[in-house]
Amino acid sequence: MVSEQKTVDVNFESLLRIFTVPEGPDSTLTQIEEKLSQNLNQFLREHIVAEEKPLLEIEKDFSNAHIPEQPEFVSEHTEHLLDSLVAHSVHTASPSFIGHMTSALPYFLMPLSKIMIALNQNLVKIETSKAFTPLERQVLGMLHRLIYQQDDKFYSRWMHSSNHSLGAFCSGGTIANITALWVARNNALRAEGSFKGVEKEGLFRAMKHYGYEGLAILVSERGHYSLKKAADVLGIGQDSLIAIKTDHHNRICPQALDEKMSELKANKILPFAAIGVAGTTETGNIDPLKEMAAICRKHNCHFHVDAAWGGATLMSNSHRSLLDGIEEADSVTIDAHKQLYIPMGAGMVLFKDPDAMMAIEHHAQYILRKGSKDLGSHTLEGSRSGMAMLVYASMHIIGRPGYELLINESIEKAQYFAELIQQQQDFELVSQPELCLLTYRYLPQDVKQALFIADKGSKKKLNNLINELTKFVQKKQRETGKSFVSRTQLNPEQWDELNTIVFRVVLANPLTTHDILQSVLVEQRQIASLAPKLMAKIQQLTQEILA
Repeated sequence: MVSEQKTVDVNFESLLRIFTVPEGPDSTLTQIEEKLSQNLNQFLREHIVAEEKPLLEIEKDFSNAHIPEQPEFVSEHTEHLLDSLVAHSVHTASPSFIGHMTSALPYFLMPLSKIMIALNQNLVKIETSKAFTPLERQVLGMLHRLIYQQDDKFYSRWMHSSNHSLGAFCSGGTIANITALWVARNNALRAEGSFKGVEKEGLFRAMKHYGYEGLAILVSERGHYSLKKAADVLGIGQDSLIAIKTDHHNRICPQALDEKMSELKANKILPFAAIGVAGTTETGNIDPLKEMAAICRKHNCHFHVDAAWGGATLMSNSHRSLLDGIEEADSVTIDAHKQLYIPMGAGMVLFKDPDAMMAIEHHAQYILRKGSKDLGSHTLEGSRSGMAMLVYASMHIIGRPGYELLINESIEKAQYFAELIQQQQDFELVSQPELCLLTYRYLPQDVKQALFIADKGSKKKLNNLINELTKFVQKKQRETGKSFVSRTQLNPEQWDELNTIVFRVVLANPLTTHDILQSVLVEQRQIASLAPKLMAKIQQLTQEILA
């Protein structure tokens, strides 16, 4: 007899309950754990102070460099942690914390994390992760299929192959990007004839063998800072990370990419990898991935997509077309601890070709033996926890339709906030949201008019004053603790590419409401009035320009 599968009605209101579930007993370590599992936001509101304590005062709580000679009771130490650590931690789960890519977590992850920690599996080798190893391979297969859309036969053949890997779990996007570029470099400088490959003979001999004067990685001006680390670690130098200009939508210019590749090759410099960004960290924009893929094929260059932030958009049937072309990438980075709502430390890199990671394969006699299914044979990191378990659980508990609702809601919320900003006479929307990131600044109407008509010198001077005001408002808002937005620097085309400090918001928290977004603008307007001397300077220069 075949049992009927239970169907679950998925709607946004039901999803909100997995982020805040107020049930169970109150108030010691077990009680805190229970409260955290039941309602993280309520617990944090009880223990985090409204006014932010200065960092120097917090550092005093952690200024003793001696390891204690006397042990403490768990209950006593827990009280100490509440007072010195929890009370002054950043409330990243707060619905009004909209400045960074850190959000509220589903409540079920806390008890599941306890299971993961108790089992203490080490994913580097199958001898310490017999069940977790195939689970992680399955999760990688699930994300691989989300991106590359291969058929069942493909995954039956490759997902659990001992000699192949569809990707790797890692601590985050930085290691994922480094791994992708490591594979790209080794495949570009592979063994040939008497040359044993760059991994054996090193970069100098590899370039000498192939006749190159240097190597290069190409990415847009909005590429993540982790890529500089990758260029450094891979030995090609940060100057060999070539920034390609972007258009007014913060997307890479394909023609400029093509021309730069040809120029580098003419100078005997090998462009061994180009990176498309699917969700820039500062503005959330997506590069023209399909066009970039064609250019990379033309130049025989590894095409990597950094979708650490935007990759989860593929869960949404309504919006996955924004990442059109990602399926043509040789490798893709995606962070589960971003829009898959997993705790920190869950990044992944996926490879289209199951053979790709053989370029970085490594073995040891006591572990990672040839023919084993040890995951560590294809990873930069060694010992790792079983974070794949939390991704696996979330995929089943939330499901793809649930993730689709979360993604759709976050994008719609960003569009709402963008429209709200544009309705204000004293705010300027700087970058339109493509995903759920956007940037804006406080800019009274008369000041904006003055900027439009000012000469070059006056425009720069006035813009610098507005930058000071933006920094003041952002810092004061953070210190006040009611809400939080971050800030960054852009070079908007409409303002002659002047250095422009802007507010940056990330609207991934499903608990953030329209009312909260409205209150953020009200608070910023009020804070601006707390800088009368700076506002007076802005108004004086504005009147001089408009006169």
